[in-house]
Amino acid sequence: MCGISGFWDPRRRADALESEEIALGMASALRHRGPDDQGAWADARAGLALSHRRLAILDLSSEGHQPMLSPDGRHVLVFNGEIYNFRELRRELETRGRAFRGHSDTEVLLAAFGEWGVNSTLKRCVGMFALALWDRQTRSLHLARDRAGEKPLYYGWTGGVFVFGSELKAMRAHPCWRARIDRGSVAMLTRYGYIPEPACIYEGLRKLTPGCVLSLNEAQLQSRAPVAPEPYWSLAAAVERSAARPFNGTDGEAAEQLRALLVNTVRDQMVADVPLGAFLSGGIDSSLIVALMQAQSRRPIKTFTIGFDQNRFDEAPFARAIARHLGTDHTELYVQASELRQVISRLPVIYDEPFADPSQIPTVLLCELARSQVTVSLSGDAGDELFGGYEDYRKAQRLWQVIGRVPRSLRRQVARGVGYLAALGAGLGWGGGAAPSFLGRVTNVSRLAQVSDERQLYRLMMSPNRDAAAWLGLKQEPPTRFEDAVSWRNTPDFLHRMMSLDFVSYLTDDILVKVDRAAMSVSLETRIPLLDHRVVEFAWSLPKALKQRHGRGKWLLRQVLYRSVPPALVERPKQGFGVPIGEWLRGPLRGWAEDLLSRRRLREEGFFDELTVSEKWREHVAGTRDHSPALWHVLMFQAWCESQKLDPPRTGQTAAAVHESAARMDVCQP
Repeated sequence: MCGISGFWDPRRRADALESEEIALGMASALRHRGPDDQGAWADARAGLALSHRRLAILDLSSEGHQPMLSPDGRHVLVFNGEIYNFRELRRELETRGRAFRGHSDTEVLLAAFGEWGVNSTLKRCVGMFALALWDRQTRSLHLARDRAGEKPLYYGWTGGVFVFGSELKAMRAHPCWRARIDRGSVAMLTRYGYIPEPACIYEGLRKLTPGCVLSLNEAQLQSRAPVAPEPYWSLAAAVERSAARPFNGTDGEAAEQLRALLVNTVRDQMVADVPLGAFLSGGIDSSLIVALMQAQSRRPIKTFTIGFDQNRFDEAPFARAIARHLGTDHTELYVQASELRQVISRLPVIYDEPFADPSQIPTVLLCELARSQVTVSLSGDAGDELFGGYEDYRKAQRLWQVIGRVPRSLRRQVARGVGYLAALGAGLGWGGGAAPSFLGRVTNVSRLAQVSDERQLYRLMMSPNRDAAAWLGLKQEPPTRFEDAVSWRNTPDFLHRMMSLDFVSYLTDDILVKVDRAAMSVSLETRIPLLDHRVVEFAWSLPKALKQRHGRGKWLLRQVLYRSVPPALVERPKQGFGVPIGEWLRGPLRGWAEDLLSRRRLREEGFFDELTVSEKWREHVAGTRDHSPALWHVLMFQAWCESQKLDPPRTGQTAAAVHESAARMDVCQP
């Protein structure tokens, strides 16, 4: 796992050393992603430079140093991630006459680009990655990202320079950095708690869409004409293929085929030249991944869990029982509220772009715990999105069965009446006891009665802050994937429509961001077997009955797990991975929050409507309403803004020193 960065400045046709100095400054901001090595390479004639920070996982020798040049000097590559099938690709390339110096997947990937081209190579790869490839012959730059978006990649223009990087930190380190906050992205953050791709918090910058390649040549660079990323894989295409060739075997055959896929995937992802372990919550997904790991290991797998004193958040006893049953080498850490709260001050720097999923707090602590013993950790993420596991899926289906039967004219009348009741209750100052819950439910009924179709219902349910426009003083919010009616219609049923939306939005831009930034902040590589694209495509070929059955989701995953773990150890209501943010905001975090939400600050900064935020804060502190999700979104943005004023550029090793290091490693320079 690594960090990549670079720039292309058609005005800067200086010597290579000057460009490399700048590129190394960008890479230094990503040291946490790659503490083991760094490097830079520049094409002075083009004004392009690439840089890299390395976390050595495979081939720990200097043969894995990047940027890496192809033997013929045509291609230069910086790569972040893992290609799990690199050994098979290497064998095929060797039959075609390709020779290799080391044993890294980076070298194999570089040779594959020379043999098969960019798109064809990416389609052959099984893995997670973000990369930049410079073709010195065609004078073109290719940026690519893995199918699910496990690894991040930002790109765009700042101060007349095309820049890219694994995190925004790298781009801010460029001397031409000029940026303004994108208000549309603030609106998305305020509603969802994350910024859906391709949007970015800064104007002029974007996130590369997963499964896509952005190719840019010199003419396009000079003209600054918009260049659209081209997909080499997409979930929509996978859904279409699955609909044409659905799985039609028995339940037992489906379970056996899924198990075989996962056994192979987990085996491939356990390959590392450094210590390896796994996160274990005791739920279906993580327990299954750990069970498959332990079955293929000669020694106890290291597993890690975070515990909480509050029972409603504590999954540690369940994880402990699973670990004992499977025989893993288990470590758990019970953390106190004070330990969790101290993480909050570091969140804006760790997450770099404003991010407001409260489970980011225990995730950071879990990654720190795992990194104390291992360098790679496997995770059970994505089971809910692929196998219909979220409770919201079942809730939305039940709600629409009721709402959809009521004529829209009658629903509008109900919405007006219930809305009047909610306003009356708020005006009378109902508070204390059960009143907060009552007012919240009345408001929700009013909103539910106004939805016109399934898509609007699910967007409402996926919005922790359903009044984002009011909080920002906007009449209208920018569109997102949740407004894309075409892709919604092209998916077969309500359950799969929700799953597909979550896969390309909530999974990519919330869950994967949360895990990647937390893990890489402590130089920990995470791997997610369920996101192997072959598992994804198989899951989408399955009928609904193999995902949801008897009122529960992930039915098929459970059948595979039961071969290793008794149902009694894993069957319980899903708890999630949260913290009591609402209580903290009324208690130990109150002073911190009130400073960030002061009316003077909100007025001067001009992003949020000070009257609305102040009113919601008063209601929350008084206990009449629970506004903690929406307040957390605002607070994380405010804390991020504050951190940017205190985030000085970091410098690293000089270009001359890197030249000397590269010479020892036999890395060619232009």
